[in-house]
Amino acid sequence: MNIFHRKTGLAICFAVLLGVSAFAQNATPAPGAFPPPRQNYKIQTPTNLSDYFTEATKGVVSPDEKGFIRRWMILEPIDKPNRTNTVFTDSYLRQAFDTLYFKNQFTILPKDGEKVKVGKQKLAWHALDSKLYNVKLYRFAAGLKKQVYGLLFWAVTVIECEEDIENVRFSAGSNSASMWWLNGEEVLLLSGDRRMVVDDGQSHRLTLKKGRNILRGAVINGPGMSDFCVRFVDEDGKPVKNFTISYQ
Repeated sequence: MNIFHRKTGLAICFAVLLGVSAFAQNATPAPGAFPPPRQNYKIQTPTNLSDYFTEATKGVVSPDEKGFIRRWMILEPIDKPNRTNTVFTDSYLRQAFDTLYFKNQFTILPKDGEKVKVGKQKLAWHALDSKLYNVKLYRFAAGLKKQVYGLLFWAVTVIECEEDIENVRFSAGSNSASMWWLNGEEVLLLSGDRRMVVDDGQSHRLTLKKGRNILRGAVINGPGMSDFCVRFVDEDGKPVKNFTISYQ
């Protein structure tokens, strides 16, 4: 081969290599791949918190017409990297949810704006009303310009009853896995890689006691959207609505 052909061959090889490199940099990740890094976050997820939430007032509200609870105190997301949601088995979740991430985790009734320390993170609580029946945690994180994947969310709300409400079931759906406690007792675990479906899981029969009841939840997700919806239903599956909700 003469010099001209050798140079031409090298040039073609070099061009091919450059093309492969450029393609690799701009290629769309394969389905199931871990989401892009945080530095690309703003381009991927333009969200305003006000698109999905309003600031909660200091008074009380009622469940919506279908019984869904929309008023919550939500903690800014805790980093909990998971590259897949298939790891959310019962044993994994119990270990993850039983881990103490911040002081008084299972008893705290936080104030709006109160901060807690989780490792190197300093996270604030936000008193919010969801504009939708389902609480969009992904949009909550995005609206605060936080990481949106590989996270653990904590939420707390207060239910006030004028009298005991017996034989009701706590009913929830979440994306992805979640655990829920009422007055300090576990009432429901939703495990596995799941999409949020209304009434996806229900508790045993329980009683909402007269006075204050504290409902607490934790939602974990790797890649993908994060949200939840919860309500109480009676023996016939109809929504229970004769209580009020606050964050104090």
